[in-house]
Amino acid sequence: MKIGGFQKFSLLDYPGQLAAIVFTQGCNFRCPYCHNPELVEPERYTETIPEESVLAFLRGRIGKLGAVVITGGEPTLHANLPEFVRRIKELGFLVKMDSNGSNPEVIERLVSENLVDYWAMDIKAPWHLYLLITQSDVPASSLQKSMDAIRRSGKEYEFRTTFFDSLLTWEDIEGIQEALKPGDRFYLQQCRYEKTLADLSLPNYEGGEHLHLDELPQCQHLLNWADKHDIKVRLRTL
Repeated sequence: MKIGGFQKFSLLDYPGQLAAIVFTQGCNFRCPYCHNPELVEPERYTETIPEESVLAFLRGRIGKLGAVVITGGEPTLHANLPEFVRRIKELGFLVKMDSNGSNPEVIERLVSENLVDYWAMDIKAPWHLYLLITQSDVPASSLQKSMDAIRRSGKEYEFRTTFFDSLLTWEDIEGIQEALKPGDRFYLQQCRYEKTLADLSLPNYEGGEHLHLDELPQCQHLLNWADKHDIKVRLRTL
């Protein structure tokens, strides 16, 4: 595992749990609004943190922390991810996995081995815009397989979209809604325009800086739609 960052304490990243956060290096997407560019572009990488250092810290927090969040970057790019998660589970911690869903085979393995307790998968855009947003050629079928594997896992999960309003429209959000099914939990979250992969200080990006999702009528429409379709929708605003 190439670990590019480690946060020893968080109240926000695992619902209902005090958690530590492991940040893996490397990602196969290049979303312009990504707020962890130091984990995505190799020229921005910092020195990696040894797995054993992370595990040693966790051993000292047994009974004090309840969970570990593994995020990135994209964790499923790392071949030894299942073994690393297994070692965390053996210490008694719950595990939350953040993923972009591009590697369904890895997700299916983690599900089959019962290694993840909470899933969070990003849906970057409606399927036809994925190439534009992510600058990758991951097929929609792979993303759909990951969503289905997560649904079948029997664990808590959420799908989430960052509303990057310089490229996405509300019609695009409606396209994402078509990928959701009854019982899903979906978060629409506000885009942060500081410390991003691309330079979002350019004039054509400034329109989103003062966006407040919970004040927009389109969000009320989304919430009303969710109620009718048995989908739990929540807003994450700045």
